[in-house]
This record gives sequence, structure tokens and C-alpha cells, in this order.
Amino acid sequence: MTRPIKIVDTTLRDGEQTAGVVFANHEKFRIAKILDELGVDQIEAGVPVMGGDEKKVIKEIVDARLNASIMAWNRAVINDVQNSIDCGVDAVAISISTSDIHIKYKLRSTREDVLNSMARACEFAKKHNLYVSVNAEDASRTDPEFLLKFALTAKNAGADRLRYCDTVGVMEPFSTYERIKWLIDETGMDVEMHMHNDFGMATANTLAGIKAGAKFAGVTIIGLGERAGNAALEEVVMALKYTLGIDLGFKTEKFREAAEYVSMAARRELPAWKAVVGSNMFAHESGIHADGALKHPHTYEVMTPEEVGLQRQIVIGKHSGTAAIKAKFAEYGVHLEEKEAAAILERVRALAVELKRPLFDKELVYIYEEYKGVPHKAVIG
Repeated sequence: MTRPIKIVDTTLRDGEQTAGVVFANHEKFRIAKILDELGVDQIEAGVPVMGGDEKKVIKEIVDARLNASIMAWNRAVINDVQNSIDCGVDAVAISISTSDIHIKYKLRSTREDVLNSMARACEFAKKHNLYVSVNAEDASRTDPEFLLKFALTAKNAGADRLRYCDTVGVMEPFSTYERIKWLIDETGMDVEMHMHNDFGMATANTLAGIKAGAKFAGVTIIGLGERAGNAALEEVVMALKYTLGIDLGFKTEKFREAAEYVSMAARRELPAWKAVVGSNMFAHESGIHADGALKHPHTYEVMTPEEVGLQRQIVIGKHSGTAAIKAKFAEYGVHLEEKEAAAILERVRALAVELKRPLFDKELVYIYEEYKGVPHKAVIG
């Protein structure tokens, strides 16, 4: 399938670079298969020059012959690229810093050396028939004219695309659109958005870049990544579909399952409030919201829960209304009149405040039992 936007997932590289995260080899292999099943176009599988387990599992992923392209990450060093070639990958990312603060303090180098190192590594990779993404690390803080020179040098060296890295997450969507449009207009290159989430704008910046003409979106499952993380795969795919009208044909019903597996493997909590895949995405407690969702789900849900592997929940607690109370007891096979629902709701709210949480089904049953003054089993079997 030819897609207007291609998804490049780096859960296995940038995601695993999250402080404290280590994937076992079997987990990396399983995540690669999950990504492939979802529909990811390219999987950045790791850093071969690390050797050992890293190189071994990248080879295993390549040997699995997945539908996705398998990319390996490299510094702008020929030996790094050679290690990637040894793994049999069909694509490489060649990454080097382009901002003056990185060149001066991290690389202790010069702009000229950056261009030369990148060009040599890129040319070497192209001689071995690899697809090449040249990564401009810290592109968002790079002098625009030097970034343009970097991109054109990469293009002349045979690079297939430029990865625009908002390495420290300082971009906002309006300037992102302007910068990416300018860069594409000036170079004619394919651009990948690789945005970090330090100010919570990674997904928004990714979409802004796509609106400006970028054809590739760099993501990770649940936004796993260094510091505040990266643009989340599930957010970008669903936002493309519902805000820009671009349906990539992903198996989105597997998103929750994929999120659970990656969060477990990373030993990181999957927050209930996580966009798209959090358990609260389709949970309604507020009386007005629950009433609307019960009457017509699209009143408060832009997508269906089944579409991302979740289920709708009507939560009974302090903010519930009588409509939710009636609907919940209807699940038990009990029809409540409005007067009964209002009386039970009063008791529900009092107990929810006392306990500082919503109520469980059994607690609702006990409230009903007390209200009716009859044994529980005689009423609800």
C-alpha cells in the first residue's frame, strides 16, 4: 500500500534510551513484530555498533523478514555504518549534531567537520545500496542557513531523506510549519519529523510538519523516549485520521495491547489519562457526559473505543447523574424509576466523597439493598 505519510517507529532505539529502560532481546524482537503487525513502515531497531546483544537482536529482527523496512542508527562514522551493514538492515540513520551549542560543547568540532563526516558516512552507505536518513540532531536550535547547507550536502551525498530532530523539544506548531515548509521548498528533500515532548507538543509539532509537506513521522509506542519522550505512535496515527483526514490503514484495534506490552517491557506505568490508549479515554462519570455518551457515544467520543482496543465505561461516583444510575442498574436487570434513581444517587455521592473514589458494583448493590430494605440476593441474582 502506498501511503501519503510513512510511520517510522523508534521505540527500540530512542524509546529504549529512556533513562532506566532496558528491553530483553526477546522483548525487542516481540516489539518489532508488534510494530510490523500494526502497520509501521520502518522500524529503527537499534544501534549495531554497540555490539553484543544489541547487534544480535537486530540481526534476528532482520532475519524475521517483516514487512517493515529495518533501519539501524549510526553516528556519522563509517565504522558505525559497517556494523549496520553486518546486520543486514536495508536502511540506516546517520546522525550528527548541527546546532552550534552541540558542535562546540558536545562534538568539540566545527561546522565544516560536521558536513564532511556526514557526507563521508552517507556516501559509504549509498555505495552499499542502503536507504539513508541523515539526521540533523538539534535541528530546531540550528542556524537556518547552516541547516540548509547541511541538508543540501546530504542530498548531494545521496541521502534519501532528512530527519528534522527537535532534540530538546523546544518547537511549537506555528514555527514548525514555517520552518519545515521553507526547508522542503529550498531543498526538495523528503523530511521526517522527529519531535520530543518536553513542552507536551511532540504530536502537534509532528502534524504541523506533515501539513507543511513532511512525508515521514518519527514516533514511539506510548511516546516512550528520553526525558518527556517522543511523539506517540497511537496519537500521531489517530490524529492524522481524525484531524487531517489521513487514514493510514493501521490495525488500530491493537493499539491498547501494544501499549500494554511496551509499558510492561519498559517497566513504566501506562497512565489512565494517556491519550488514545489510556483506560480513561472512554470512561464517563460526569452526569452530563455520561448521559450524552449513553444517548449517543459521539457526543463525547470522537472515535469508538473498539477502534483502539478499549471499552466504554460508565463510572458511578460523586459526579454521576440519574441517567448513569439507571443504566448501571439496568445491567443488573433492575429497572429504576426516576425517584428511586435520585434517592440512590444521593447515597452514592455521599459514599464516593467519604471514600474519595468511584464505587464498585458490589458497593452499588449494597446501597440498593439498604434502600430497598430487602436481602441483596432476593433482588439481584
